[in-house]
Amino acid sequence: MKTLTDTNFNFPGQKSIYKGKVREVYNINDDLMVMIASDRISAFDVVMPKGIPFKGQVLNQVASTFLKATANEVPNWLIATPDPCVAVGLKCEPYRIEMVVRGYLAGHAWREYKAGKRIICGVPMPDGMKENDRFPTPIITPATKADEGHDEDISREEILKQNIVSEVDYLLLEKYTRRLFELGTEMAREKGLILVDTKYEFGKRDGKVYLIDEIHTPDSSRYFYADGYQERQDKGAVQKQLSKEFVREWLMENGFQGKEGQKVPVMDEEFISLVTERYIELYEKITGSNFVKSSVEDINARVEKNVLAFLNDYKKENA
Repeated sequence: MKTLTDTNFNFPGQKSIYKGKVREVYNINDDLMVMIASDRISAFDVVMPKGIPFKGQVLNQVASTFLKATANEVPNWLIATPDPCVAVGLKCEPYRIEMVVRGYLAGHAWREYKAGKRIICGVPMPDGMKENDRFPTPIITPATKADEGHDEDISREEILKQNIVSEVDYLLLEKYTRRLFELGTEMAREKGLILVDTKYEFGKRDGKVYLIDEIHTPDSSRYFYADGYQERQDKGAVQKQLSKEFVREWLMENGFQGKEGQKVPVMDEEFISLVTERYIELYEKITGSNFVKSSVEDINARVEKNVLAFLNDYKKENA
């Protein structure tokens, strides 16, 4: 199955390209950002050798669904989605932190908790909790945003001390983060899911704060199935979840956790197909829509054609 793992376009007005772990972002005239969701998959801040078919489409369409659904509550960057793998929006100056919010003790927070820590990012965690227990109140645990290597936990106090974000802006980021998590939690509940934890990124343009990048996707979020959640907790059973965590678990089982000297295990075709199925399952579950696979005959050519058509129309409309 063909995948989109790399692009190298030259669009009209293009100023630069930023290539992240999963997305490639094209700066158009310092005004627009063309964000292409590739089929690359990363875990432990390392990009895996093989792409996952339709992963980029899933990410882009899930994020677009939630950006459109929350736009009246929190301003965001999105203008259009001219291709299944592409979002175009306002170019903002990004804050150098990610706003991570956790409703349940899972993933990284659980690994820290299990190691004996009871404070994460300056936020206390109650004693006596089990993996995947619900926090009394969702906690915000920011992380520095690294271009390369690992993102690092950071406290609100340290963010303000280092002047990474002004206090006025940071309080707004917290307010937006809590509101988005409330909305995402409610939308997940309607579909029989629990939004366990997620992260948001923000930027600024003309003095206004915007939500940027993706939201509530399987790359940025963890979901549990609500049905049977409490029963599984009571029994100490593994939670049924929709997220990228199962990829991390597979990697750990195969001796990889992103640490120095460890070799990335190669995913076979069977496992790659399973990952695709999981991503599509999440899309259909969380959006309530059937997933329609886009043409993969020549993904790069399709993306380029659709973006060029959008930019041409945008130029005419804003001439």
